[in-house]
Amino acid sequence: MPATQDHVTHYRGYINGEWIDAAGHELLEVQNPATGQTWATVTVNTDDEVARALETSQKAQKSWARLPAIERAGYLHDIARRVLAEREPLARLLVQEQGKTWPEALHEVDDTAKYIVYAAEAARRITGEIVSSDDANIALSIHRVPYGVTLGLCAFNYPLALIGRKIGPALVTGNTMIIKPHDATPATASEFCRICDEAGLPPGVINLVTGGAEVGARLVSDPIVRMITVTGSIRAGQHIMRGAAENLSAVSLELGGKAPFIVMDDADVDAAAQAAVIARYANCGQICICSEVAMVHEKIADRFAEKVVELSKQVVVGDPMEAKTTMGPSVTAAGVERFRSMVKESVAGGAELLTGGGRPGGAAFENGNWFEPTVLMGAKPGQVTVEEEIFGPVLPIMRVTGFDQALELANARDDGLSAYLWTHDYRMHQKAIAELETGTIFINQGICGMVQGYHNGHKKSGLAGEDGVHGLEAYLQKKTIYLNHGG
Repeated sequence: MPATQDHVTHYRGYINGEWIDAAGHELLEVQNPATGQTWATVTVNTDDEVARALETSQKAQKSWARLPAIERAGYLHDIARRVLAEREPLARLLVQEQGKTWPEALHEVDDTAKYIVYAAEAARRITGEIVSSDDANIALSIHRVPYGVTLGLCAFNYPLALIGRKIGPALVTGNTMIIKPHDATPATASEFCRICDEAGLPPGVINLVTGGAEVGARLVSDPIVRMITVTGSIRAGQHIMRGAAENLSAVSLELGGKAPFIVMDDADVDAAAQAAVIARYANCGQICICSEVAMVHEKIADRFAEKVVELSKQVVVGDPMEAKTTMGPSVTAAGVERFRSMVKESVAGGAELLTGGGRPGGAAFENGNWFEPTVLMGAKPGQVTVEEEIFGPVLPIMRVTGFDQALELANARDDGLSAYLWTHDYRMHQKAIAELETGTIFINQGICGMVQGYHNGHKKSGLAGEDGVHGLEAYLQKKTIYLNHGG
């Protein structure tokens, strides 16, 4: 619940159905990515408050799990309706806090509700198993039960949708959840908790804890937390897994990757180029399944690059609230500095800068976290833009001799979140499905996602995943019963 003073809005923490005041607390400052100005502050919770969040989540979980799943789903349906009722205010908050364009922000609000509703609809589909027994006097069954207290650690690229994606399946399966938003985008999480509070969600079922890495580490290492769901970088996932190891807490890690965008010489070049541009610049490139490096058959590489440059120059960078804008700013200033450094290093290593490469010109871009749509040609293995996840509006293009080379390059990586393949050769489709070491493959298809699918990574891109029946399963553990009824 916010309070505004001197044009800066303060957002409080939410623990056990109560709002935590800022008095005597350290504050996080929240900047508008488009201007660099501080527009909000958020309470940094103390150790005592973190302990209270843990204890009240644990206490609330017992009674929450005793409710029939369909009753838990009723709360979720109400929360989803309230999210949609505040669609435009929430979208404006996302633009201000995260920098995505107005259409992207509206879409995120819609997706948030969609994730929650999908989970709620699963209430009557949480099943166990009756297993054939070896003994006529023993009934054998397997029950699916909640873990207890779960922890949702959310990235900055989708500060609202990631909450919906996690709390829906966590709550409908009988868990409680402590939400820890990224310290760059915590305000949206506070507003979401306000909506949950207004929906009458019992105290402690959702708790909001805000602060930096120290607060996150305290939560991850606490034995009360039995399951941790993370969306973030590979490095963050590794730290979290180490923190969870002492208690052997279950983890669901949805981490980063370096999605290859493979285009073969029989592809529709115009369609592939358009898909590559959309997938690279959506949300200013801050999507883990964005096209991170284009691997294009040498016969069509120049034509593909020419089309990509043409389309990149049509991207309108500017005020994310303006109708004509198609790409807003990056969330953090550190991200912009990283993009600039990566481009400079790649050019020094032999890549050709075809367009972009820095901050857009003009007074409107003097402040804030702005970077131009950027295309590099002649990228090669070993260059930083080919090896490291960019997570920004930079697309390196490399020439390949064919699918086998692209496959070898893609599979040589130690991550594997997603990949794109553009070809009409069905044999190549089947080889990609069988051999590409990634969690998701888009074949002749641009970036997309469906709540009934499954979003997961292979190798260092994560463990377990989100969405669909398999995502729901991640929030349940199994209990086996041997019931002797023979007397």
